[in-house]
Amino acid sequence: MARVAIVTGGTRGIGEAISLALQEAGITVAANYAGNDERARAFTEQSGIKAYKWDVADFDACQAGCAQVAADLGTIDILVNNAGITRDGTLMKLSYAAWKEVIDTNLGGCFNMAKAVFPGMRDQKWGRIVNIGSINGQAGQYGQVNYAAAKSGIHGFTKALAQEGARAGVTVNAIAPGYIDTDMVAAVPADVLEKIVAKVPVGRLGQAHEIARGVVFLCGEDGGFITGSTLSINGGQHMY
Repeated sequence: MARVAIVTGGTRGIGEAISLALQEAGITVAANYAGNDERARAFTEQSGIKAYKWDVADFDACQAGCAQVAADLGTIDILVNNAGITRDGTLMKLSYAAWKEVIDTNLGGCFNMAKAVFPGMRDQKWGRIVNIGSINGQAGQYGQVNYAAAKSGIHGFTKALAQEGARAGVTVNAIAPGYIDTDMVAAVPADVLEKIVAKVPVGRLGQAHEIARGVVFLCGEDGGFITGSTLSINGGQHMY
C-alpha cells in the first residue's frame, strides 16, 4: 500500500536526506519548506518530490498546507517534524523575539503539524509521526536556552502524544541527532566545531543519511510496537 508522508524542512540538510530516503522506500513525499524558493526548486527538479511552502509556526498555514497535500497526493499517513531554526545567545543577551521564534518554530511547529494530521491518522487506524529532537534537548548546551528548551519539549511532546495514538495504530517517536554535517553545523566557528568533534567517541560528525535511515525504520509497516521512544543517533556523545 502506497503511503504519503510530509517532511517539514524537507528540502535541505537532514530534511532533504529524510525526504529522499522515504522516497527510496516507496513512499510518496511532500517536502515542506519555509523560505528558500531557489533551493526548493532545485530539490524538486533533482528528486521529483513536490515542495510546499508554508511556515510551520503558523497554525492556520499548517492546516491549509496539509489539506493541500492531501488533496494533491492522498491521505497523509506519515509526518516527520524536522523543521527547526537556531537563534543562539546566552540568556543575558537573548531577546524575547529570539526566544519566541525558536519556540514557535521548533516546538510549536510540532503541535501545529500534528494537530493537522493526527485526527486523520486515528480515523484510518494507522499513522507514523517522527519528531526530530536533538542531543542539546537531552543534555543542554551553553548559549542555547531557547533551542534546548524547544528540543527538550519535543521529547516530552512525543511521549505524551504516543499515549494518545497507541490504541489507534498511530506511533509517535523521536530521533535525537548529535552533531550532523549540515549547513547549520557548518556555521559553527571552526575552533568550536573542533572541540565538539573531539567529544564525539566515534571521532566525526554524523551524516544526514544516518538520521534518515532511522526515520525510515520508525516509519515502517512493521514499526507498530515502537512508540513513545527516542532514538539517539549521536556517535556516543551522550548516553542515558
